[in-house]
Amino acid sequence: MTEQLDLLQPKDQPPRTTVSDGFPEQMVLLDLETTGGKVTFHRIIEVGLLIVEQGKIVERWNTLVDPEVPLPQFIQTLTGINPKNIKDAPLFSAIADELHEKLKGRVLVAHNARFDYGFLKNEFNRVGIKYSTKPLCSVKVSRKLFPQFKRHSLSEIIKRFEFNVESRHRAMDDAEVIWKLFLKASQLYDDQEIDAVCIGLLKRPALPMHLDAAEIDKLPRTPGVYYFYDTQGNILYVGKSVTLRDRVMSHFNSDHSNPKDLQMSGKIAHIDFKTTPSDLGAQLLESREIKALNPYFNRRLKKVTQLYQFQKVRDELGYDCIRIVTVKDTSGNAQLSGQFGLFRTRNQATERLEKLAQYYFLCQKLCALQTSEKPAMRTACFGYQLKRCFGPCCQKEASDAYNERVGIALKELRYRVWPWPSAVLLEERGEGEDNSAWHLLNEWRYIRAVSSQEELYELGFTFAEAQTCDLSKDAESSPDENVDFDLDTYLILVRFLLNPELMKTNNLKVRVLQTVEYFE
Repeated sequence: MTEQLDLLQPKDQPPRTTVSDGFPEQMVLLDLETTGGKVTFHRIIEVGLLIVEQGKIVERWNTLVDPEVPLPQFIQTLTGINPKNIKDAPLFSAIADELHEKLKGRVLVAHNARFDYGFLKNEFNRVGIKYSTKPLCSVKVSRKLFPQFKRHSLSEIIKRFEFNVESRHRAMDDAEVIWKLFLKASQLYDDQEIDAVCIGLLKRPALPMHLDAAEIDKLPRTPGVYYFYDTQGNILYVGKSVTLRDRVMSHFNSDHSNPKDLQMSGKIAHIDFKTTPSDLGAQLLESREIKALNPYFNRRLKKVTQLYQFQKVRDELGYDCIRIVTVKDTSGNAQLSGQFGLFRTRNQATERLEKLAQYYFLCQKLCALQTSEKPAMRTACFGYQLKRCFGPCCQKEASDAYNERVGIALKELRYRVWPWPSAVLLEERGEGEDNSAWHLLNEWRYIRAVSSQEELYELGFTFAEAQTCDLSKDAESSPDENVDFDLDTYLILVRFLLNPELMKTNNLKVRVLQTVEYFE
């Protein structure tokens, strides 16, 4: 379950420059160009690699290689590399030691890794160097994180995400595509999801002592929610994933970097699961199940009746002040709209406000982080003395300049207004014909799952425009009485519904509804 308690809309974020911590700490993203496809016969003509440490590119390395054999015409046409280009290029034996040193101790990542790894092993063997590793295949990473797409070649990935690539089928440019794919995955998925995929591809963890291998064999590699139970049938943990089997197996990683996993793994005796068409359905179901089942090892997600927000008010001197206000009634939206941020506790709101004040040089007095006097008697705040405030507290900074900075600081925390005139039916489609779900939503509330147009009509809704929707799959119903506002549901829905890219990658469609008019 995500720990994020305040909203930052993904499409408003600046582009990522580092990849998720879920990827290996030390990687070499590599691509080779060769004279052909047979690893024991053909030779390398170009090497391009990116060395990544702690999510950042620390080195780019690229070289042509003299293959010592004729260069086939179709390879020249494909790559643009001709005999003149490689005439003065080094032999592989001349670069072998340097290349081996760059690969040493790092996870080798390549697209169709079996191909590149096979060529490397054979070239190293020819010069007397033993090279052995467990490569991470970026084709498999793409398949697991984006199962809704059938093709995962570099060309398809470039087209799908509209990556800019100067020279396709050149080693460095193709290695850069892998980097861009990992950046994109880091933007769309959290660290745990990516870590689970990488562990599933690189390791085979030992199972807990009470868990039979058949419990793992039954798990699909599809989105959904999983449940851990002990020998007495008590619920231990509820989690979600886009690849259920890999995520479950990641809990059993032998290094047990997460102490909770170590403690929990000794108790797990049974695993259950529910599949969903996409990551959205998994996140919504996980949130509801954790609150309903209260598993022992999950972070406690209590149903809150009181939330906290930031309110912007203007004082007598024309300066915008930020106050933490209470939202006591979460059954309506009147108090939510027009405010900024949503927090479970006052402490969380205060901590976020302190960070905003520090980053945007906001006045601690005007943010109610330090006791303030009446406007006419104001003295400088403590931050002004430390040059962390430009002086609105003592009228050293003009109100217009300060208010503009306050607006920028609060921009990403604004409460999102429901963008439709009424309730909507969210259509969620996964891979396969009989893999879909329909969710009735209104004002950021999850009303219930819907299984037929008749059921939708009975609930008092019909489509706003002439349209058909095959609601043939059985749905797990939830109560249809008035649903209170839920912070986790709000964050999940905002993240997906206001992000066109997430809507597209998860095959989500919104159908606007209208209230049914009944006549006697």
